[in-house]
Amino acid sequence: MSNQKDKLVKSITSRDDDFAQWYTDVCRKAELMDYTDAKGFIIYRPYGYAIWENIQSYLDKEFKRTGHENVYMPLVIPESLFLKEAEHVAGFAPETAIVTIGGKEILQERLIIRPTSEVLFCDHYSKIVSSYRDLPKKYNQWCSVVRWEKTTRPFLRGSEFLWQEGHTIHATEKEAKEEVLGMLDIYNHCGKDLLAIPFVMGQKTDKEKFAGAEETYSIEALMHDGKALQSGTTHYFGTGFAKHFNINFQDKDGVLKPVYQTSWGLSTRLIGAIIMVHGDDSGLVLPPRVAPIQVAIIPIQSQKEGVIEASEAVKVQLETLNYRVKLDISDKSPGWKFSEYEMKGVPIRIEIGPRDLETGECVIVKRVNGEKIKAKIADLSTLVPRVFDEIHEEMYQKALENVTVNTREAKTYEEFKEIINSKPGYVKMMWCGHSECEVKIKEDTTATSRCIPFVQEHITENCPVCGRKAEKMVYFAKAY
Repeated sequence: MSNQKDKLVKSITSRDDDFAQWYTDVCRKAELMDYTDAKGFIIYRPYGYAIWENIQSYLDKEFKRTGHENVYMPLVIPESLFLKEAEHVAGFAPETAIVTIGGKEILQERLIIRPTSEVLFCDHYSKIVSSYRDLPKKYNQWCSVVRWEKTTRPFLRGSEFLWQEGHTIHATEKEAKEEVLGMLDIYNHCGKDLLAIPFVMGQKTDKEKFAGAEETYSIEALMHDGKALQSGTTHYFGTGFAKHFNINFQDKDGVLKPVYQTSWGLSTRLIGAIIMVHGDDSGLVLPPRVAPIQVAIIPIQSQKEGVIEASEAVKVQLETLNYRVKLDISDKSPGWKFSEYEMKGVPIRIEIGPRDLETGECVIVKRVNGEKIKAKIADLSTLVPRVFDEIHEEMYQKALENVTVNTREAKTYEEFKEIINSKPGYVKMMWCGHSECEVKIKEDTTATSRCIPFVQEHITENCPVCGRKAEKMVYFAKAY
């Protein structure tokens, strides 16, 4: 068995030797994705896509629970429509792919393949809203977008990626701002309750906010290599887009007013976060609630009488509880199967052999730490849910400890540079509010501001970069 495991594991580079190569190895060997002949466009293989489907299922329920409806907008945007909001266009123009020919005809107006759909929603809302009775409109779209990236990496940054984008309009500023923070909270719970990932939440600086937004908020995750990953964002637009696109409504007082608008999005980048937060040198380690296969059942000496039948009975027993179960009766050796499901990050495997049947038992093996549990087959219906909850909590606490241990503070700029260049993780530092200090930090260290956390700390009176009076404490990090 050890030789078979070694063959699989040797094909994965050690995380500490080359983290980037380890990541690529896991994406390929665990069959999450494959490359295509078009640079930056990947194939989401069934196992990788299933992870996205489970994220999608969780979020879709939450969106609908909070009154949102799913819609679908066109893939392309007429260039004249795209150009209506100057700041938004300036933010996305370098990343756009443009259709110039349809069939054999040169198009009279070029079509932008959507990098995001703000302008499409704005144009639609301007046509269907006229009264306060039409508000709010709380729409969400599941789709793909295209951004012509120079450097790509599977799931983290691609020329095309899958995501959801919410777009809402409201009668009041208060309601729109509540929407923005409410969606951020849903994203945060997705991390904690589904992905076992602790996020740092807060507001983006003006330099880092979304093009066209008045305020942007984000959830930030810390990877095993100490880099941060922006994992989702929500945006408050105020009335800026509404004024450009004439989205007005007659209020109860009879006055015509512009709507207040938001957008929010989260993408398949989360798959990359799961890999890099939880994975190890043997491959994926998947949180139970998001894993495509939650239980792998491996019959031992399957030719012996009763082994297959008992394994099938366990499968039915667990499927009755709505668990995603794989019974592997292929002709691969048990050792190979152990290694294969370990690489794929399956949270638990259940081993059943002839000796186990004599006592009505089986062996449960937890992927997260290799712990083996001898269990009565009759008790699995109550034991497996408890083990899943334990695994989820263990994974969350391990990830949280990584954040805690690798979050430091700096009181001087020299201290900041020393920490950010020699240690992984976040550095908390006071900031004056001027973007030129952010620019200097990035030039000197490649680190960027990740967010201004909601819970503020007072580290120093002045900004360590320029000496001006400090306004906020900010999380900085090197990032993907």
